[in-house]
Amino acid sequence: MKKIIFYLSALLIMGLPSCKKWETEPKDRVLISDVFDPTDKEAIQAKAYLFGIYSLLPTGFNRINGDFLDAATDDAVPSSERSNVSFFTNGQLTAVNYPDNNWFNSYSLVRRCNVFLKNIDVVPVSDTLIKQYKAEARFLRAFSYFELLKRYGGIPLIGDEVLDLDSDINIARSSYADCVNYIASEVDAIKGDLPLGSKITTTDFGRANTEAALALKCRLYLYAASPLFNGGGVATDAQKKILTGYPDYDASRWDRVIQAAEEIISKGYYKLPAGTGTATYRNVFTTKINTDIIFSKQSANSTGLEAASAPVGYVAPAASNGRTSPTQDFLNAFPNQNGSPYEGNVTTLSQYQNRDPRLNAIIFYNGVQWLGRAVETFEGGRDKPNRPYQVQTKTSYYLRKFLGDFTNGTTYSNQSHNFPYFRYAEVLLNYAEALNETGRTEDAAKQVFLVRARAGITAGSNARYGIPAGINQDHLRQIIKNERRIELSFEEHRFWDIRRWKDIQNLPAQLTGLTLDNSSGSIVIAQKEIAPFKFELKNYYMPIPFSEIQKNSKLIQNEGYF
Repeated sequence: MKKIIFYLSALLIMGLPSCKKWETEPKDRVLISDVFDPTDKEAIQAKAYLFGIYSLLPTGFNRINGDFLDAATDDAVPSSERSNVSFFTNGQLTAVNYPDNNWFNSYSLVRRCNVFLKNIDVVPVSDTLIKQYKAEARFLRAFSYFELLKRYGGIPLIGDEVLDLDSDINIARSSYADCVNYIASEVDAIKGDLPLGSKITTTDFGRANTEAALALKCRLYLYAASPLFNGGGVATDAQKKILTGYPDYDASRWDRVIQAAEEIISKGYYKLPAGTGTATYRNVFTTKINTDIIFSKQSANSTGLEAASAPVGYVAPAASNGRTSPTQDFLNAFPNQNGSPYEGNVTTLSQYQNRDPRLNAIIFYNGVQWLGRAVETFEGGRDKPNRPYQVQTKTSYYLRKFLGDFTNGTTYSNQSHNFPYFRYAEVLLNYAEALNETGRTEDAAKQVFLVRARAGITAGSNARYGIPAGINQDHLRQIIKNERRIELSFEEHRFWDIRRWKDIQNLPAQLTGLTLDNSSGSIVIAQKEIAPFKFELKNYYMPIPFSEIQKNSKLIQNEGYF
């Protein structure tokens, strides 16, 4: 009996130290009412929530398990043998083996935007600021819907609804046309409530502006007017054809691209930065604020990209990983410095001379100076040592784009590496493509002149930067495609461009690189096949993740996937 009394007394002492009630929820839990606080006159918590939505945007650099998405195109291959970015090119892409699963992340962002829009009105700041905050959230939501649309075609549109655990999540996919109209209407509704790019302060750089919204609409319309989506879908099922594009071709869809591009250009703030050549092009990506970058992913200055991309023989201060191996196919795309196509011998080191100056800003090749020594990508060289299990270049090339200029010096220093979502150069090339498709070929050529001039292509006696006088529509179409390939390389355009153009089936079945043999003391170069490029028609669209198909009974999978 005494023992029982003792245990009861101990329980009372330890378990009931006072008359306070038990905690029913964690004291440090942040509630919606804490974030959207009617007494927060500076909107500190609400802005923190909004900035957190920006952080959910796609990361860009090396985001496919350490690799660029462009390593799943004809421009590059992953240096590692174990990279799942190869699923896109080796026939292993399925609704389960899908390394670019954007579905969950995009809908998480959409939900956060809807929470923000539902609650921001209680925060006691000016009506002007409330309008801007709402416009930013709606822009981010529209951007996320476009990221879904370009992958899957039509997707479920949630509107302003905030789904919770009790909501019916069985929501059908909207048609491709309805999704395009919705995203465009969102841009039109908010563009006047966003600040112009010229009004963005250094402190607020990275937040959405009017031109960013217009650039989104310009790209949206560019994709919608392109062959895959403009009546050229590959689905055989009528319902899926409506989900993955317009069922019929309409040439007037190109006019919408022109109008959006001209609206951006008319604002007058964004332009190609002054200067020409390698350094000018390189500085676009290492100068945090410049007039080419309309909207970009913000990140702290670092040496992370240098460590990820630079040739493997450098240790500055940690080992470089050389993750990306650009192909010889990509090198062949660079024109001569006078703008004419390169048709020389690819098995000589002279191929790098008198070429488009952007080549030296984008590619490491054997002999290039870096950190005070020459890059060695010959067999057994310091940057292709051929050690067992060594991750190294498969092509004799490494990716230099986005890195700081470390031609000299002995170590890396922190650099700005903001991933560009929208650039003025892209707007000009969108504009050129649409003008050409509407028969305004000479007007289109003038936009390419601007991009090539900044690149450092020589004007020539006729000031046409290598583009022939009297060029026809088809010939200029090929030049514009090639110009996008170079100018926008490794910015996640090539992967989607070759799909929207329906060009994948025209790519080489084998990608190529070089072998540099220095055993005799004089380099002998041979071209070699380094990776197959497998493609099926279903790969024009991405598979909706199998887990989402299982959760939502109304979701229709894209054709060819299960």
